[in-house]
Amino acid sequence: MDDRQLRVYAELAVRVALNVQPGQRVMIIGASPANGGASLEAAPLARQIASAAYRAGSPLVETIYGDERQLSMRFKYAPRDSFDHFSGWLPNVLRDHVDGGHAVLSIAAEDPDLLAGEPPDLVNAVLQATVREMHAFREQLSRDDINWTVIAAPSVAWAKKIFPGVPAANAVSRLWQAIARSCRLDAADPLAAWESHLGDLAARTQYLNEKKYSALKYAGPGTSLTLGLPEGHIWVSGRSASRHGVPFLPNLPTEEVYTIAHKDRVEGTVRASKPLSYGSTLIENFTVTFEHGRVVKMTAEKNAGTLRRLLDTDEGARRLGEVALVPHSSPISQSGILYYKTLFDENAASHVALGNAFKFTLRGGKEMSDADFEKAGGNRSGVHVDFMIGSGDLDVDGVLPNGKVEPVMHRGEWTM
Repeated sequence: MDDRQLRVYAELAVRVALNVQPGQRVMIIGASPANGGASLEAAPLARQIASAAYRAGSPLVETIYGDERQLSMRFKYAPRDSFDHFSGWLPNVLRDHVDGGHAVLSIAAEDPDLLAGEPPDLVNAVLQATVREMHAFREQLSRDDINWTVIAAPSVAWAKKIFPGVPAANAVSRLWQAIARSCRLDAADPLAAWESHLGDLAARTQYLNEKKYSALKYAGPGTSLTLGLPEGHIWVSGRSASRHGVPFLPNLPTEEVYTIAHKDRVEGTVRASKPLSYGSTLIENFTVTFEHGRVVKMTAEKNAGTLRRLLDTDEGARRLGEVALVPHSSPISQSGILYYKTLFDENAASHVALGNAFKFTLRGGKEMSDADFEKAGGNRSGVHVDFMIGSGDLDVDGVLPNGKVEPVMHRGEWTM
């Protein structure tokens, strides 16, 4: 991006996505807690965000940086029995920050293949430790205790993964421009363009909430799935609201409308339409089969072991917590770019998420105990991992409370 676009991007992140309030502190971190913080390559963007946040009235902006090369050194030199260790201070800092009512912005810039060649058992130990120690902080975000958001910045490794064979500088430039287009920075007035887009998404959620579907039926190549929706489910669009009533966007960009899946009422098989990057490892060409809501079978052409370890994280990791609908014609899908990063790829295709459900997607869910939430159909887990199932060949039907079935999407596009 040129300097003007970078300033506009930071302004969009601060004023629309995060919606920083006067007097609210801001913490900038990375999207991968295992790495401890934001990529060093994201520093120019982090500085612009800090500047925009101060102009918005924040009294203090702090950035926690992480170094991927240092993480790689751990796998090369650290004692083999030490990989279940995790930061003794980071989880406490983040929880205290949220408890104080302050905002959190994550910058995703990680190398998708960072840990691809490392011993799977050690990678799994790091991921398990991350899930364990960051659980309370992630619970705070899942309840929307504060306004938070995730945005992206290019790194050389990520850009070269997307554009193989292209010189590093050119690859980074191309990725910056792709991010700019997906975030509508090429519009005459990007902030106004986002308000219009968010209005369209809100209209979709209103329509779906009025329908009160009891289930969704999916049909496409390798997919035949019935996904139950609990009574009282709430469809949510790109904009959420914190417990203090501050509207914000959890993701920038965002093209989805989403709700909660019933943890016990998922039946059939679904095939992923894009690779899944988990633990800096790509899981490719995989399917999962559900019975009574639980994954009972999985196949993957590449890194099946990583998928299996994800499913074995805890009991809830084998059940769905979220279902999201995204039209195949979304700008990110039409770009034709596979980003190898969920932040973008989930906004290119309809998707579901293994693991934890968001309590705010169920009526009264925020006030429920975990036990009551589970009784209502909500899933609890230490992980929340989206994988993409949408394409131009996917049909989605809605099942009304009276049993009538009607089309919601045909060949990946809205029917209403």
